[in-house]
Amino acid sequence: MISASGAKSELEPPSEIWRAPQPVPVPSKHTTIRATIHSEWQNNHSDITRDIIIGFADGLTVPFALTAGISSLGSSKLVVTAGLSELFSGAISMGLGAYLAAVTERDHYLSEEKREQEEIRCTPDEEKEEVYDIMYSYGVSRAATKPLVDALAANSEQWVRFMMDFELKLEKPKVSRAWISAVTMGLAYFIGGIIPMIPYFIMKNVTYALFVSIGITAVILLCFGFVKNYITIRTRRSGAYGAVQTLVVGVLAAATSYGIVRAIDGRKWV
Repeated sequence: MISASGAKSELEPPSEIWRAPQPVPVPSKHTTIRATIHSEWQNNHSDITRDIIIGFADGLTVPFALTAGISSLGSSKLVVTAGLSELFSGAISMGLGAYLAAVTERDHYLSEEKREQEEIRCTPDEEKEEVYDIMYSYGVSRAATKPLVDALAANSEQWVRFMMDFELKLEKPKVSRAWISAVTMGLAYFIGGIIPMIPYFIMKNVTYALFVSIGITAVILLCFGFVKNYITIRTRRSGAYGAVQTLVVGVLAAATSYGIVRAIDGRKWV
């Protein structure tokens, strides 16, 4: 403001110091929805990948070790019968196990969510202090955190979500997660287990079928181990390590099973 004498009024703050407060940008509804969808897609993708890896790895190793062991008895029909029995029962077991694990995870989340809701309702001041502590661990000062605390206090639903994400570090499972996990892991186990058995279906000589099965399984174990580690760590060295590691585990399992069956079959039981 300019006075009649032409001098600036003392009531006007210097322009180089004073700045009008800028409004904090609030994400639009569409932006929030897009971020939520992207986050859910990433979580679902990683969960499905994990189920495939676990199911395929077990399916490729366990039935292969079993059929390799039973092949020492010299009966192709026995190998196929026992292998298929284990394959179906193993796939069902893996699927049910994945389903129960997902249900337990969902129940645990709901239980913790209910507990957080009660704490926010009964002891809001203590929960506010927890928010301050959480943000302080990220290097955010108490003064800078206060607007966040006030915003969360005005929206109990988002407050609960914040505590679940940052305090307990729990992700809310989808309702369909249990069935998807069960089907994915069961199918992955079945596909992984049927591959080593293919030679026994088309070859009458059990010894030849065993060697072909070993060759096929060894190649798949190497490829699977490489891809599994490469997807996780993104380096060729880790992929090579995973390939060798997976192959060694498969060979040891098959050799152990083969040796045990031979030892039991060669012993004279009274």
